[in-house]
Amino acid sequence: MVRPTEEIRIRLRQNLIESRQAWKLKDYDRCWSLLEDAHVLSQPWAWLHVRVHGSMFVAAIVQRDVREVRGQLSRIAVAGPGSLSGRYPIGNTGRARVRATQPMPITGELAEVLQRAGQRID
Repeated sequence: MVRPTEEIRIRLRQNLIESRQAWKLKDYDRCWSLLEDAHVLSQPWAWLHVRVHGSMFVAAIVQRDVREVRGQLSRIAVAGPGSLSGRYPIGNTGRARVRATQPMPITGELAEVLQRAGQRID
């Protein structure tokens, strides 16, 4: 199993820090945008993938979004095994409003970061 690059680890850490700052400021759109990007980057690595869903779960609780809380609980349960087996929907944003099995296109900077890390983007 290929380990995440330093670039991936730094980007994920930064996104998680900035998402917490955004939710403290009640800027939920920015919070979720950062978490969605973090999710796309984290999918190939089980621990990182579960960690991002944990952050999504906390954000959903802070927002009192029952649908998102439920969705994140189920995603936390399947994120690790999905990453370990390589069976995850590439590009999926990780939100409860998106089917958990739906692949989505990865474009722009996220695609470039994943390609530099040797990961599939389609």
